[in-house]
Parts: sequence; structure tokens; C-alpha cells
Amino acid sequence: MTTELETLRATAEACQACRLAETRTNVVFGSGSPDADVMIIGEAPGKNEDLQGEPFVGAAGKLLDSLMEEAGIQRDQVYIANVLKCRPPGNRDPRHDEIDACKGYLRRQLELVEPTVVVTLGNFATKLLLKTETGITRMRGQRYRWWRGIVVVPTFHPAAALRGRPDTRAAMQQDFALVKETIDNPPATES
Repeated sequence: MTTELETLRATAEACQACRLAETRTNVVFGSGSPDADVMIIGEAPGKNEDLQGEPFVGAAGKLLDSLMEEAGIQRDQVYIANVLKCRPPGNRDPRHDEIDACKGYLRRQLELVEPTVVVTLGNFATKLLLKTETGITRMRGQRYRWWRGIVVVPTFHPAAALRGRPDTRAAMQQDFALVKETIDNPPATES
């Protein structure tokens, strides 16, 4: 599996499928355990991620690490990726054609990692995976049975907690506790 992820990474690093290839410093493919029970999916790389080529290494990454630790989840036990593999200029929102160009990489990452639980951070990841137009505020705090029996737990993006209301972090703590509960006591599969 690791070899297949590395092959996919090499393909992504050479990708020219959208305009983001012209402005990126690095492709931010993903990182973590290829055998993870938990896969965390964000929106797109930010400035620090683009410079280092790794997801969630800036302030949002530090908060993400803290939230996981509080829930009893270690970063080296998860796999972290983004919907987009390249940073949109100025950290603007991803565009539909960029998402379309990248979503095949994310789908293959999901197939290779085979997580039990996927945590979607923010609107873009949640809307893409769950094929919904409902916003993250209404989607978070719940589990959704998804493709291949994976359970999706949507939560806010850590950047929202850094610049938002104090209760956003508390909501994220609840959501990561739900992730831990789901790992420890998976919901019964439907017959």
C-alpha cells in the first residue's frame, strides 16, 4: 500500500491539471500512517503547507494536533490530506474546476488508506464527500455512514476556531471526542 501511495504522490507532484500548478511551491499530497483508522481531510494547503509540502503545519495544524491529543488520538496514527493538493493564491476558496481536477487523488488516497473514520474539516471537504449543500454548522456533531462503510464526522476547520468565536473550539473538542468514540466503539453495520 505504501508503494501505491508513493506512486500516487509522484503523479500528483507532476500534475498540471489546473492553474494551481503555476503558482504552487510544493504539492501537498498528504502525510501520516498509510494504515490509519482515521483520515482527516481539509480544504487546501495554506502558505506554510505550500512552503513545507506537508498538510497542517501552521497554526491550524497546531490546533488540530491539540484537539486530537485531547481526544486521545496521536497525529502519527492518522492520515491527513486535503481536497486540493496545491495552495490557492492568497488562500482563496477552492474553485469547482480545481476540486474536480484534484478529487481523483483524494478518492484514491481513501481507497489505499481504507480508514474507518473520516474527519472532514470545514465546508469544502464535507460538501464534497457527503454531496450536500448544507453548511458545516448544521452538519457537525454527527456521524454519517458513507462509501465503503466509512463513517464521516464533519467538524469546523481549525482556522475557523483560530479566528472565530470561542465556542467553535469547544464544538471541535466534542467532534473529536465523537471520532474517538467511533474508533473505540464502531457503530453496528447495517444489514
